[in-house]
Order: sequence, then structure tokens, then C-alpha cells
Amino acid sequence: MTELSSLILDRIRDVPDYPQPGVLFKDITPLLGDPVAFTAVTEELAGLYEVDKIVGIEARGFILAAPVAVRAGAGFVPVRKKGKLPSETLEASYDLEYGSAVIEVHRDAFAPQERVLIVDDVLATGGTACATVELVRRAGADVVAIAVLMELAFLKGRERLTDVEVHSLVVV
Repeated sequence: MTELSSLILDRIRDVPDYPQPGVLFKDITPLLGDPVAFTAVTEELAGLYEVDKIVGIEARGFILAAPVAVRAGAGFVPVRKKGKLPSETLEASYDLEYGSAVIEVHRDAFAPQERVLIVDDVLATGGTACATVELVRRAGADVVAIAVLMELAFLKGRERLTDVEVHSLVVV
């Protein structure tokens, strides 16, 4: 295990039965509250790829993606739940480990062929990530990769993302 992996795993709290019974929630707030750990994660993600834009997926993906974009010298684009963006949008539906949802991105968020890194906190079933890849591509940009703080391997989300590179800082 790398030093960064240990730093991350030591600062992730398991919360049983949240947001519903049977789900073991991985709480990243202790990591975010530790400036050394948060900085290490931000710097690692920012150094992975040369890109024009960093996409953050609502909500915890925003917390990681925005400082990664600043550090990488890239623009930040939010992907939000339906109805939260003020201008014309593209939308995609998806299933997640305990329900379904619709996400949106501004139709004009990307210039043609911009290189995009999608950043999120967790890769679980892959539904949110697949929908986000679809949105970015429909908007005319190129998805370089998806980078996540943590991958929940037992949910096999990576298997749904066969046409895009996935980089996970830790796999549990």
C-alpha cells in the first residue's frame, strides 16, 4: 500500500445503514478536514492528465474537482441533479446503488474536442460515471479519463466503463 493510499484510508469513516439500511456509506469528511490529506489528494488528481476542463459530479465530486481544476490550471464544469442549472442543459438518466436519478450539464459547457477529466469521490455501480461520460461526449468534448478518490470494487462499476480510462486513488 502506498503512503497516499494509507493517508486516504486512515481518513475515511464507515457509516453503516446510511442513507438507507444495508448501505455502508464511505464518509470522506474526515479526509476533507485534514489539510495534509486533502492537499495530497488534490495534487495527485491534478497531476494525472493534461486537460482543458475538470468535471465535478454533484455533490461530493464538486468538493474534489474544483480544487483539482485550480491546481491543474483547467476550467471547472459542474454536473448537477436535474433542475439545478440555470441555462440550457443536456440530461442523462442513470441507476445507482439505491435508486435512480437524472443529471445535467450546461449545453455550452465545453468547446469542441476539449479534453476533459471527470472527477468524483466514489466509483460505485458506475451509473453516475457512465451518465456523465455520455453528457460530456454529447456536449462535444473528449473524455480523457475518470478519476475517483475511492472505488468500491465489489459493486463492479469499472465493468460499465469499458470505453474510458478509470483511475482510482484507492480501491476497497
